[in-house]
Amino acid sequence: MGLIQIDSVNVLVRSQELPLYARLGTHPRSLIPDATADGELFEYWVHEASHVPVELHPYLRWHMNRDHRWGGVNRLFESRHGFVDEVLQRIDREGPIVAGDLKQRRGPKGTWWDWDDGKIALEYLFHRGQLAAVRRPNDFARVYDLADRVLPADVLAVPDVPEVEARKELLVRAARHHGVGTLEDLTDYHRQRNPPCRPLVPELVEDGRLVEAQVEGWDKPAYMHPDAVIPRRVEATALLSPFDPVVWNRDRTERLFGFRYRIEIYVPKAKRKYGYYVLPILIGDGLAGRVDLKADRAEGVLRVLGLFAEDHADRAAVRAAIEPELEAMSTWLGLDGGVEWRP
Repeated sequence: MGLIQIDSVNVLVRSQELPLYARLGTHPRSLIPDATADGELFEYWVHEASHVPVELHPYLRWHMNRDHRWGGVNRLFESRHGFVDEVLQRIDREGPIVAGDLKQRRGPKGTWWDWDDGKIALEYLFHRGQLAAVRRPNDFARVYDLADRVLPADVLAVPDVPEVEARKELLVRAARHHGVGTLEDLTDYHRQRNPPCRPLVPELVEDGRLVEAQVEGWDKPAYMHPDAVIPRRVEATALLSPFDPVVWNRDRTERLFGFRYRIEIYVPKAKRKYGYYVLPILIGDGLAGRVDLKADRAEGVLRVLGLFAEDHADRAAVRAAIEPELEAMSTWLGLDGGVEWRP
């Protein structure tokens, strides 16, 4: 797994913690901030906002040198580039800030510190790699500081990797992380565009960095990393975040598992089919169902609001398989009341 997608929803736990739980079980919940503080991870827009290894920084600089994907961010720089420069200079002089600090520093006569423009300026500088950010633990806000005060000096000293070579490296890494995937799967992993990557894949195959494959039932060619190993069997039980790499690409999830998955956070309650925050359930090498969970911190209870088995799975067997996972999760989250199932 080459990156961890970040999401602010906290009905169960911050989503970026769940992929680690799925793979490690109970573990110190400080792993991500500790790795960030130690200079092993940094945050950037990769597959959405993501924690990524610092070694990837030189392979992302070509992207940093391009316009932001949101036009409003670029328009602010074009119309008020002096304002953006002043934000950078202020951080240089006074140290790290969060977006709200810009509003708090606004003078009574209405200085240039406007909150909306301030936030956009920070995002522009973050996109460009001039600022880096870490998450404040109490409210999850980004704390922005100069990149050379956050990222390791030896990483910043590595020369920029040209765009074509960087794109190739990202495709190869995506193949390693996925196991097997189509061109679209590989580009989606780091949110690359298909057209510039399409001609690179045959070159990677010719160079032996990718291996072309066929997957039964797929109507497109697939690609594997040359070091990929097909296991005899998969023995695992895990609860997957909606933003876990196993399921974040909904089309791929359907192709691999015959599992149609849509997150219903933004669906009105009356129209939800499964629930607000529903986790796919991995048992063996398939997705056997889904479970709607909520951490009731006031009552100290992990609530199971709904359990749904796929047509090919037995609900009682799915429940029996995940009960130990849920008990361990409630302990990991510090919910002393354990697990409570909705009747």
